[in-house]
Amino acid sequence: MHTDRTSTPGRPTPREHGTPAPRFAPPVDTALRAAGWQPGRWDIKQAEIWADTLRDHTSPAGHRHTVFPAAVEAWAEFGGLHIAPTGAGRQIAPAALHLDPLHGLHLARTLGDLGRALGTGVCPLGSETDTNTLLAIDTEGRAYALDHTGDWYLGPDVDQALTALVTGTAPDRLTTG
Repeated sequence: MHTDRTSTPGRPTPREHGTPAPRFAPPVDTALRAAGWQPGRWDIKQAEIWADTLRDHTSPAGHRHTVFPAAVEAWAEFGGLHIAPTGAGRQIAPAALHLDPLHGLHLARTLGDLGRALGTGVCPLGSETDTNTLLAIDTEGRAYALDHTGDWYLGPDVDQALTALVTGTAPDRLTTG
């Protein structure tokens, strides 16, 4: 029998005896569980409500949100959580988070502009509650932060983005050229 030892980025890799590696590092797992997350959490009904709300919203200038499966899946698993970091940051202060895409309801143009610059669709994910930094996700599941200082790449998936935010790992600034 062939055993595949590869994994999807951000997902556990089996160990020698078939036990999966932990999905999140202990401080991230602790913060997520304290917020109400647990493996298998899946509130698709709420995720669909958020999707409908975003799709139905049109800005006064006619801008609309793009909604796609990667965003809906992230909302179903992590949506509604208020996450508080449990320790000091590695490089920057860890972020307190509220994962509710309606924090970006009135930012359809901003997210559309970022999506055009990146060549992909971008949708709101939530916010850093202390700074009002908007968190966003693209069609491939990559995560970003948008604030008054610029646009930031948080990681190739929501798991790595949450890890960076909760542990205070400095993100990479998005630049042109």
